[in-house]
Amino acid sequence: MKDCLFCAPQPYVLENDLAAAFFDIHPVSRGHLLIIPKQHYATYFEVPTADQQAMMALLKQAKAYLDAHYQPDGYNIGINVGAAAGQTVMHCHLHLIPRYHGDVPDPTGGIRKMLPADQG
Repeated sequence: MKDCLFCAPQPYVLENDLAAAFFDIHPVSRGHLLIIPKQHYATYFEVPTADQQAMMALLKQAKAYLDAHYQPDGYNIGINVGAAAGQTVMHCHLHLIPRYHGDVPDPTGGIRKMLPADQG
Protein backbone atom coordinates (compact mmCIF):
# COMPACT_ATOMS: atom_id res chain seq x y z
CA MET A 1 0.00 0.00 0.00
CA LYS A 2 1.39 3.33 -1.10
CA ASP A 3 1.04 5.35 2.13
CA CYS A 4 1.79 2.54 4.57
CA LEU A 5 4.90 2.98 6.72
CA PHE A 6 5.44 -0.79 6.96
CA CYS A 7 4.99 -1.36 3.21
CA ALA A 8 8.00 0.90 2.59
CA PRO A 9 11.38 -0.84 2.43
CA GLN A 10 12.58 -1.76 5.93
CA PRO A 11 15.95 -2.97 7.23
CA TYR A 12 14.77 -6.49 8.06
CA VAL A 13 16.48 -8.40 10.85
CA LEU A 14 14.83 -11.68 9.78
CA GLU A 15 12.47 -12.72 7.01
CA ASN A 16 10.87 -15.60 5.20
CA ASP A 17 8.79 -15.67 2.02
CA LEU A 18 5.67 -14.14 3.58
CA ALA A 19 6.76 -12.31 6.74
CA ALA A 20 9.52 -10.05 8.01
CA ALA A 21 10.88 -8.77 11.33
CA PHE A 22 12.50 -5.44 12.10
CA PHE A 23 13.29 -3.32 15.15
CA ASP A 24 10.54 -1.05 16.48
CA ILE A 25 11.51 2.65 16.14
CA HIS A 26 9.80 3.31 19.51
CA PRO A 27 11.01 0.29 21.49
CA VAL A 28 9.64 -0.66 24.89
CA SER A 29 12.97 -2.37 25.59
CA ARG A 30 16.26 -3.33 23.95
CA GLY A 31 15.59 -5.68 21.03
CA HIS A 32 11.85 -4.90 20.62
CA LEU A 33 10.91 -6.43 17.25
CA LEU A 34 7.89 -6.08 15.00
CA ILE A 35 6.82 -9.02 12.83
CA ILE A 36 4.66 -8.21 9.82
CA PRO A 37 3.17 -9.99 6.83
CA LYS A 38 4.98 -8.72 3.73
CA GLN A 39 1.65 -8.14 2.01
CA HIS A 40 -0.50 -5.32 3.35
CA TYR A 41 -3.33 -6.38 5.64
CA ALA A 42 -4.70 -3.82 8.08
CA THR A 43 -5.33 -6.18 10.99
CA TYR A 44 -4.36 -9.65 12.11
CA PHE A 45 -7.86 -10.98 11.41
CA GLU A 46 -7.49 -10.08 7.71
CA VAL A 47 -4.21 -11.97 7.31
CA PRO A 48 -4.59 -15.26 5.39
CA THR A 49 -3.69 -18.44 7.26
CA ALA A 50 -0.48 -19.05 5.30
CA ASP A 51 0.80 -15.56 6.16
CA GLN A 52 -0.21 -16.02 9.82
CA GLN A 53 1.76 -19.28 9.88
CA ALA A 54 4.75 -17.49 8.34
CA MET A 55 4.50 -14.82 11.05
CA MET A 56 4.43 -17.49 13.78
CA ALA A 57 7.42 -19.28 12.26
CA LEU A 58 9.29 -15.99 12.24
CA LEU A 59 8.24 -15.35 15.85
CA LYS A 60 10.14 -18.49 16.89
CA GLN A 61 13.18 -17.45 14.87
CA ALA A 62 13.00 -13.94 16.31
CA LYS A 63 12.96 -15.31 19.87
CA ALA A 64 16.07 -17.37 19.11
CA TYR A 65 17.74 -14.28 17.63
CA LEU A 66 16.88 -12.17 20.69
CA ASP A 67 17.97 -14.93 23.08
CA ALA A 68 21.35 -15.05 21.35
CA HIS A 69 21.89 -11.29 21.03
CA TYR A 70 20.17 -9.81 24.10
CA GLN A 71 19.63 -12.63 26.64
CA PRO A 72 16.28 -11.31 27.95
CA ASP A 73 14.66 -12.73 31.05
CA GLY A 74 11.18 -12.95 29.52
CA TYR A 75 8.95 -11.73 26.70
CA ASN A 76 5.71 -9.91 25.98
CA ILE A 77 3.96 -10.80 22.71
CA GLY A 78 1.15 -8.57 21.53
CA ILE A 79 -1.03 -7.64 18.58
CA ASN A 80 -3.16 -4.48 18.65
CA VAL A 81 -6.21 -4.68 16.38
CA GLY A 82 -7.84 -1.37 15.52
CA ALA A 83 -7.45 2.15 16.83
CA ALA A 84 -9.55 1.41 19.93
CA ALA A 85 -6.97 -1.23 20.89
CA GLY A 86 -4.03 1.10 20.33
CA GLN A 87 -3.07 0.17 16.75
CA THR A 88 -1.43 3.25 15.19
CA VAL A 89 0.01 1.76 11.99
CA MET A 90 -2.76 0.07 10.05
CA HIS A 91 -0.57 -2.75 8.76
CA CYS A 92 -0.82 -5.89 10.85
CA HIS A 93 2.15 -6.26 13.17
CA LEU A 94 3.06 -8.45 16.10
CA HIS A 95 5.24 -7.06 18.90
CA LEU A 96 7.93 -9.31 20.35
CA ILE A 97 9.18 -7.40 23.38
CA PRO A 98 12.14 -8.73 25.35
CA ARG A 99 11.78 -8.11 29.09
CA TYR A 100 14.57 -7.80 31.63
CA HIS A 101 14.53 -8.17 35.41
CA GLY A 102 14.19 -4.65 36.80
CA ASP A 103 13.02 -2.94 33.58
CA VAL A 104 9.80 -2.10 35.45
CA PRO A 105 9.39 -2.02 39.23
CA ASP A 106 6.62 -4.65 39.26
CA PRO A 107 5.90 -6.72 36.14
CA THR A 108 2.71 -8.18 37.66
CA GLY A 109 -0.08 -7.76 35.11
CA GLY A 110 2.21 -8.49 32.15
CA ILE A 111 1.04 -7.00 28.88
CA ARG A 112 -1.57 -4.89 30.67
CA LYS A 113 1.24 -2.95 32.32
CA MET A 114 3.91 -3.31 29.68
CA LEU A 115 5.11 0.31 29.54
CA PRO A 116 7.09 1.71 32.47
CA ALA A 117 4.75 4.77 32.57
CA ASP A 118 1.83 2.40 33.27
CA GLN A 119 3.42 1.12 36.47
CA GLY A 120 2.07 2.67 39.60
